[in-house]
Amino acid sequence: MENLLINGKVYKPYLWDLEEDFEKEVVMHALVLFGEESVYIDIKKRIGKGDILSIPDGYLIDFSFKDEPRLYIVENELSTHDPFTHIGEQMLKFAISYKASGRRIKEFLLKDIVSDAVKKSFIDNKLESLNIRNIDAFLESIIFDQPVQAIVVIDNITDDLTNVINQLTMDTEVVELQTFVANEEDFTSHVHKFRPFQSDIREFKESRVLGGLIESVDTIVVPANKGGFEETFLGENCWYAIRISTSMIDKIKYIAGYQTAPTSAITHYAEVARIEKYKDTDKFIVYFKDRAKKIEPLKLIPKPDGKVQAPQAPRYTTSNRLKKAHNLDEVFQ
Repeated sequence: MENLLINGKVYKPYLWDLEEDFEKEVVMHALVLFGEESVYIDIKKRIGKGDILSIPDGYLIDFSFKDEPRLYIVENELSTHDPFTHIGEQMLKFAISYKASGRRIKEFLLKDIVSDAVKKSFIDNKLESLNIRNIDAFLESIIFDQPVQAIVVIDNITDDLTNVINQLTMDTEVVELQTFVANEEDFTSHVHKFRPFQSDIREFKESRVLGGLIESVDTIVVPANKGGFEETFLGENCWYAIRISTSMIDKIKYIAGYQTAPTSAITHYAEVARIEKYKDTDKFIVYFKDRAKKIEPLKLIPKPDGKVQAPQAPRYTTSNRLKKAHNLDEVFQ
């Protein structure tokens, strides 16, 4: 069990007793957890019909993709709950009841938004660029024209939870929010450690690569040491285990390999055949259509001349930029 050391003080994991207390922290920190391009709607209404009834903890409207805003059902959970009989069953009910309750969902979301001046103003500004006439029409499109998607916010990601999520046909993202306290008797002295929603997309947009336009991305660049690169990228025509937001899966058409020092360059790329979950993890494996093609090395420019640091994790770019680049700076800047 890990602890945190902050300014000489040891913080230990805090175990939540009540889900509603954990949920209050989620709501309080929604902007940080889900990003500034989103609206969290803290509303609990029963959806479904007959024996298939459920009550989501909330909804998220996400504008990370400028031309493809999306609606997510949110479930806030504790890792102490059984992921199979509790979380898995709840998520299955969401998937079944969502479309049948579309009109009801639209009705209460619309009522909540128009009654909140901040939410309404934020969404109205987004709709101007989308050429959508009003919030009513907007909700109609994201509820009925898109498949249901979900987010599970949990205090600790476990192997059992990952296994359950991997069995779902509904695209589901997991956000981890861990809490640590210096004194279990004094919750006012606490800190959070978290993995934000769509962390790879947010890192891309914050880096201002390609102007932060995630819509243009079609290529993922992965770092690899010499041994792993030769054995897997070149030898097995695939790469794993990569953390990718589910909303990016259909957008990635190419993969490029950056060989770490002493090579320090992108040396090969391949067209993507398919992307699948990697074993019983929350990561993915990318299969190539054919053997990776060798290219003129796109080398890292050493500082102080170079603007781009060596990739430490997967990064996004475009195939067009990759083909025209002469060095690593030109791939990402």
